[in-house]
Amino acid sequence: MDYAGDTAPVVIDRLTGEIREAWIFVAVLGASNFTYAEATWTQGLADWIGAHTRALAAIGGVPRLIVPDNTKTAVIKASLYEPAVNRTYTEMAAHYDTAILPTRPRKPRDKAKVEAAVLILERWILGRLRNRRFYSLTELNEAIRDLLVRLNDQRPIRRLGVTRRQLLEDLDRPRLKPLPAEPYVFAEWRARRVGIDYHVDIDRHYYSLPYRFARDAVEVRLTGRTVEVFAKGERIAAHPRSSGNGKHTTVPEHMPASHRRYADWTIDRIRREAAGIGPATAALCALILEQRAHPEQGFRACLGIVRLVKAFGRERVEAATTRALDIGARTYGSVKSILDNNLDRHAAQQRGADGAAILHPNIRGSRYYH
Repeated sequence: MDYAGDTAPVVIDRLTGEIREAWIFVAVLGASNFTYAEATWTQGLADWIGAHTRALAAIGGVPRLIVPDNTKTAVIKASLYEPAVNRTYTEMAAHYDTAILPTRPRKPRDKAKVEAAVLILERWILGRLRNRRFYSLTELNEAIRDLLVRLNDQRPIRRLGVTRRQLLEDLDRPRLKPLPAEPYVFAEWRARRVGIDYHVDIDRHYYSLPYRFARDAVEVRLTGRTVEVFAKGERIAAHPRSSGNGKHTTVPEHMPASHRRYADWTIDRIRREAAGIGPATAALCALILEQRAHPEQGFRACLGIVRLVKAFGRERVEAATTRALDIGARTYGSVKSILDNNLDRHAAQQRGADGAAILHPNIRGSRYYH
């Protein structure tokens, strides 16, 4: 397995006119020289694994050994004796009951078959497509598949007089393992630290764990549809994957009875800390806690606001939360942005006679009319 050195012909977005180039993944079988190729947008892990699964499906079986280059996508640490293979790549190999044997560093002869296949592909396929323009990756891959049929099924190997497809059936097929019942589903592993609200942040969405794991280090296994969380090798939670909308997915069973304390932080303590900064900060934190389905989901935002005092001081944080209340902002990010842009130093809208913020759902505020 390897990527061709040359990129694919230009792919043009019909809507924006953006021009992009794609990378060409190449796989070849050792005995028959049966070749598979496809275009991918990147050489990242998701495209690398996806190309492998589609290559094995096209071959119709599984070899006993897969030989990749020492690309960083596949190999964490290149070594002559004990190369460290990416965890997801290892999982994929286990799913197909095969093994990964990266080439030795700076030894292209270890993958001479695919080096030769790359040359053939660049001359025989990419050369034929060089003057064409495509408007999607799917369209490009359809053109590549058509030419691969001619290369594998119709074009005899010069010295042998037989096609790659014939050699596949005669030489490789008897020794290939059968494909598993289901193809491998790409999964990415990430290390995360659980928040004090017993939720873990994955791409700006927050997933709950049993509250006893608050502040613990965990591992997260991500697929396109699921989020699984592991602590010391044991799965402790599983959720459907959601988009990065800043919201929470909370399982009621993960919550402690009566919202008991996590470490040394409680709702009461957060309220006290916010009140110690000023009335506007206390009011904003109270709103954040009240507007969440479960008060603990507001822990992260309130704690972040309280901790801004270390960097900006009490007066500025109080001024920033005052402005946040004026404009209807209810997030830590809004308060931080106000401070970063010195908007807290601007004159705030007029208050009531006692100087306190007037909070009422029927009052739109000056921001409404801008």
